[in-house]
Amino acid sequence: MKQVNGSSKRNLRWYMRYLHNKIGFFITGLVIIYSLSGLVQTYRDTDFLKHEVTNEKRLVPGLSEAQLGPQLRLRDFKVIKTAGDTLYFKDGKYNSVTGQAVYTSREWYAWIKPFTDLHKSSSKDIGHYFTTIFGFALFFMSISAFWMFKPGTKAFSRGVLLTVTGVIASVLLLLLQ
Repeated sequence: MKQVNGSSKRNLRWYMRYLHNKIGFFITGLVIIYSLSGLVQTYRDTDFLKHEVTNEKRLVPGLSEAQLGPQLRLRDFKVIKTAGDTLYFKDGKYNSVTGQAVYTSREWYAWIKPFTDLHKSSSKDIGHYFTTIFGFALFFMSISAFWMFKPGTKAFSRGVLLTVTGVIASVLLLLLQ
């Protein structure tokens, strides 16, 4: 360790730069996985990386249209037509006498599902520890970036300007949704 005027160079700035470097390399893989799964999540309302699955369920006979949608857990559920004992809806049908429902849905391929589940972690899942630590690590990386350059330098001033620009862009995005 170098000393300047008899004092150690290991001050707060040194530790922040050191931790920024080490944590940054550690979370690089996590950032790659989260960014790719986030991109996939953006297109979850399309059929991108999904395949068709035929579902058959035995429900209580005699369900009304208002009861059938929640039982099948289908979004925007609407009966298109009724013919005899059968209610037809988008991609499926329900026999009100037998309670048999048959419909097709589009679901993620099995290999992509764990990646998309990263973004849906709840506090009851064991994975929430992972996502919480990752969130704190990203927060630390954002804050520790201010110790990469000395205050008053051109690089530091540009960093602050880019940070303010990013905050403004984020606020605008939230307001425009």
